[in-house]
Amino acid sequence: MQILVVAATEFEIAPFLEKYPAADHLITGVGSAISMYHLAKRIHQIEYDLIIQAGVGGHFSDSCSLAEVVLVSKDRFGDVGITENNQWIDLFDQGLADANEYPFTQGWLVNEKINQFTSTLKKVSAITVNMLTDEWTHINRLNNQFHADVESMEGAALHYVCLQEHIPFIQLRGISNKVGERDKSKWRLQEAIVNLNKELIQVVETMIHPS
Repeated sequence: MQILVVAATEFEIAPFLEKYPAADHLITGVGSAISMYHLAKRIHQIEYDLIIQAGVGGHFSDSCSLAEVVLVSKDRFGDVGITENNQWIDLFDQGLADANEYPFTQGWLVNEKINQFTSTLKKVSAITVNMLTDEWTHINRLNNQFHADVESMEGAALHYVCLQEHIPFIQLRGISNKVGERDKSKWRLQEAIVNLNKELIQVVETMIHPS
């Protein structure tokens, strides 16, 4: 099975690479645009059976715990829209895009084949943004509009590219912090990365050597 492991930064998957230094992997850089470019370029060079994105993220919902690893079942672009009269409106509500035109389902990018690859990890919803902030007006707007569990800066790019190209994919997130918390002393980044890589290694080994 041809598997590609994708991460925004190398340190997020360092334990995996230490165990499997020859594994096919792609470090895209941070943000959805750069991630989408590098991922699209790679998949047109090599045909993959599965793409796994692994990274840390923040949580909105108390249903997720710090250092927990979750599986994103659906994601969406959370900051593509228009601000008008002090109100933010996304492209779908503005009528500038069809919320149900493939690969979107009511504005979400849904991994419909997720159950083929999962273990017992909690399945969550996510939004992807290109700006992290501690501004609570902005954070509350995101939370109230989308009711997502977690936030990242690259997840929706993975979903969009893989859905468009009909490539099976998984998005794993280790929860490092609460969204909006910029005090790093309150983060559990290293523990999130350790747990994330344990799950990543298990998923890859299971796919390569199914029982």
